[in-house]
Amino acid sequence: MSIIQLAISMLLFFVLFYGISFILNMILKMTWLMVGVYPFIVLFIVDGISTAEYFTNTSEAFSILGERLVSLHIADILMLGSGLVGTILAGMTIRYLRKAGYQMF
Repeated sequence: MSIIQLAISMLLFFVLFYGISFILNMILKMTWLMVGVYPFIVLFIVDGISTAEYFTNTSEAFSILGERLVSLHIADILMLGSGLVGTILAGMTIRYLRKAGYQMF
């Protein structure tokens, strides 16, 4: 992966999760909900196995998840980290807008 592709991917993850988090914060009025949900989203992106496997074949599913988390490349970590930064900044933006008097947020 080239530097340009990495930069664009990081920007896309940031914008995607900033937007999703901002909209959910407006609708649900729970400022930090997406920051708590984001690690589970990352696990679903990384694991590559069915969610039902966690209930039917628990030990093997978590073993596979652990292996895949350890084997992440630095580019993957940077992209997923930029998504986390997007969710945190969306929460900070919502808090600022609420303090500034915008009641719709």
